[in-house]
Amino acid sequence: MPPRGGPMGQGFLTEEEKANRPRVTVALLRRIFAYLVPYWKQLLVVLGCIVLSSVLGLLPSVLTGRIIDEGLIGRSLNALVRLILLSLAVTLGSNLIRVAESYLNNWIAQHIAFDMRNKMYQHLQRMSQRFFTGSSQGDIITRMTSDISGVERVITNTFTSILSNSITLVAAVIIMFRQNWILALVGMLVVPLFTIPTRRAGKTRWTLTREAQQCNDEINGILNETLSVSGQLLVKLFGREDYEYGRYKDVNHRMIRLNIRERMAGQWFMMILTTFTSIGPMLLYLVGGVLMMKYDATLTVGDITVLVALLGRMYGPVNTLLNLQVEWIRSMALFTRIFEYYDMPVEIQNPENPVVPAQAKGRVEFRNVSFAYEPGRPILKDVSFTLESGRSIAIVGPSGSGKSTMANLIPRLYDVTGGQVLFDGVDVRDLDLNALRGSVGIVSQETYLFNGTIRENLLYARPDATEAQLIDACKKANIYDFIQAQEKGLDTLVGNRGLKLSGGEKQRVSIARVLLKDPALLIFDEATSSLDSISEARIQEAIDPIIAQRTSILIAHRLSTILAADEILVVKDGRIVERGAHQNLVKAGGVYAELYETQFHRAERAGDDAPN
Repeated sequence: MPPRGGPMGQGFLTEEEKANRPRVTVALLRRIFAYLVPYWKQLLVVLGCIVLSSVLGLLPSVLTGRIIDEGLIGRSLNALVRLILLSLAVTLGSNLIRVAESYLNNWIAQHIAFDMRNKMYQHLQRMSQRFFTGSSQGDIITRMTSDISGVERVITNTFTSILSNSITLVAAVIIMFRQNWILALVGMLVVPLFTIPTRRAGKTRWTLTREAQQCNDEINGILNETLSVSGQLLVKLFGREDYEYGRYKDVNHRMIRLNIRERMAGQWFMMILTTFTSIGPMLLYLVGGVLMMKYDATLTVGDITVLVALLGRMYGPVNTLLNLQVEWIRSMALFTRIFEYYDMPVEIQNPENPVVPAQAKGRVEFRNVSFAYEPGRPILKDVSFTLESGRSIAIVGPSGSGKSTMANLIPRLYDVTGGQVLFDGVDVRDLDLNALRGSVGIVSQETYLFNGTIRENLLYARPDATEAQLIDACKKANIYDFIQAQEKGLDTLVGNRGLKLSGGEKQRVSIARVLLKDPALLIFDEATSSLDSISEARIQEAIDPIIAQRTSILIAHRLSTILAADEILVVKDGRIVERGAHQNLVKAGGVYAELYETQFHRAERAGDDAPN
């Protein structure tokens, strides 16, 4: 039966792995084994299966000696048939047990991974917006997928391999010494010779494989850059075809050389390995023959054959266990990376005794609010204003002045670093988080639609909405005529991130989705800033009646949107520097007047001059 273990060449740590070697503590081990505790019964069965299959796997080697001595040399056909059938039965039994062990082992690994993925996803869902804006999306996905999949491999391969190979090795040594202690010692001296070429050749192939992978990454980089639409255009416009061909040819040639060296290293390894694995049996036959013919008449050909077979069974387990440190470090690193995410504190949490309002009215008050994404770099400074229920305000100001940040503080996407944000007279940190966010609807510049139908995207806001409610929301968002014109109506597919729709269509579907939610407070955060004048006009037609009926906050770059508000707040460098009606602010000649001349008024003139 083949020994368990990873592929040759994997028993070496990369420089990055060496630098980031985890610190293994009792607390870490206790935490890891806590995931195994719920499955302790299945683990005991697996352990029993490993012991049985490992021991039974050695018995055919022992029976081989009896087949030779009693069946062949003893010329007993009955003994020969009986021992062969027994050997086949033992082999079959060992393999069946191993299948059962493999099933249970995979079952445990999958359930532990299931538990870990659920815990990770639930934890990530509770993380604040700060975590997602400050973390690499690729890293988050890697922890959820590759790292936890790695844990499955640790349980199914590493732990099982350690147990199986340790038991096989111990059992083989015991049987060898019971057969003949002199030949057993000879075998023990030969085993280390086998590991020398294995590790040297493995390290060489590992180094060459890493270099080939780096070379392959370089080739992929060239292909991605030069064969993309934008890359090809740049190459052609600057006449760099020959240069790029030369660069690709050089890297491709280097890749071929590395591949040839890596494959030849494998051939040399096999040659050396075959030579060294032949030395052990030859020595045992030589020493055994001398003992049998000169000193020990009780030693038989079958005994020597058993020892040779057991020696061959020891090579795999010894090599695997020599790589134990590497596998152990990698396993601990996986768990450490996963636990790092588990241990990240949840910044925005529901209060212990949350206030759940009977009916939200949407009144908003900022009291001396300060906020900073990073210590020492304030975004908002002592901001105070009140938005009464049923009223609307527009927040304007230069880019980076803190307008969107003010909107994000209301549904607690972030928490203030100073002062208070109140919703219906209650500090948002005291309100039930779900109730608060259910009372606030945001339409942002970056519209996100899931890869599904219009209906599915709308129902995300309100799963129990009726057909009539869906249609009503679409009409209010000025998108129903477009939906009716589609062959499948509400069941029209929007594509990945809504790419099958235009920017204006996506934005109006987004508005319909928020209206279906029926929030007490509506926030339009740059909802029309990236659209053409025609799309903006259609969205403005949808927004104007909504603002007249609901408590609203408008963050906009377009004058038409701003004029629909009851009051305008002008923000600069994180402070409210002006407030009032449009005409008064223009006459005041301050920040708003400057914005009006340089941004709003110019945008209006551009919109007027745009072709219909």
